[in-house]
Amino acid sequence: MKQAQKKYTPDAYGKVAVLMGGFSAERNISLESGQAVYMALQRKGVDAHAIDVDENVLAVLKAGGYDRVFIALHGRGGEDGTMQGALALLKLPYTGSGVLGSALAMDKSRTKKMWQSCGLPTPPFIELSSNSDWKQVGDELGLPIMVKPVHEGSSLGASKVARAEDLEQAWRMASRFDRQVMAERWIVGREYTASILGERILPLIRLETPREFYDYQAKYVDDTTRYICPCGLTEKQEELIGALSLNAFTSLGASGWGRIDLILDRQEQLWLIEANTIPGMTSHSLVPMAAKQAGMGFDDLVMEILNTSMQQEQ
Repeated sequence: MKQAQKKYTPDAYGKVAVLMGGFSAERNISLESGQAVYMALQRKGVDAHAIDVDENVLAVLKAGGYDRVFIALHGRGGEDGTMQGALALLKLPYTGSGVLGSALAMDKSRTKKMWQSCGLPTPPFIELSSNSDWKQVGDELGLPIMVKPVHEGSSLGASKVARAEDLEQAWRMASRFDRQVMAERWIVGREYTASILGERILPLIRLETPREFYDYQAKYVDDTTRYICPCGLTEKQEELIGALSLNAFTSLGASGWGRIDLILDRQEQLWLIEANTIPGMTSHSLVPMAAKQAGMGFDDLVMEILNTSMQQEQ
């Protein structure tokens, strides 16, 4: 039996900084997430303050007399352990995963290596460079192939490649976002996402898009993307996927809250794709959708996430 999460009065959180924006390619999404979080905390009576992160953020936090931080930053500089380490030096408790879990989950290549070492199912992959033998990559992984930056979120720079001769062009596109690029075996199947809140798995969401894959356009722009929740799986299947997702998340040292993306192929084999330690909190975002299905409103979800900073402090 999991211990019920302790409830706190709004005053118990003290002065809360909501960090958003930042310098990554996901800046605009982070601003939207952060504003939604900030407004939710205000509605709940928390003394919350919105901070658009720039190079002076640590001085602002130090001078501002803050008691804790809600991190609503996406991508590098906020989700990769950098900000977590800086906040630890300032002795400011913060939401979500620590330095190790954040850094590992942000690195898709090391995430997959960790999962492989733990015997967890994830598609085979190859790290790419200008010296890659494109034909060999195609032969080894099989076609089509997913090419994506190692340290980027929101599917930025990712593309599906159907011919080996197009791999170099896909690598060049991905390398505009990151010096490290990887190719991953394309898995045909149904896409699911598992939202994690503490040790709890929220209802799974099945993703359907008419596009080639669940890319940036499908995530944030298109109205044709379908989010199916309840997802149509049996209770036992949901339990199995939930257990695998939590195992995958904790194996990276991640904690607090986050999301695991998976594919169930035509042979009913599960494949772990990515881990997210600070998922989006926008109107299109998946964690709020899953929470809603579980009977939890957006404001209550934000408070549950803020509670992870209290647990870290303890």
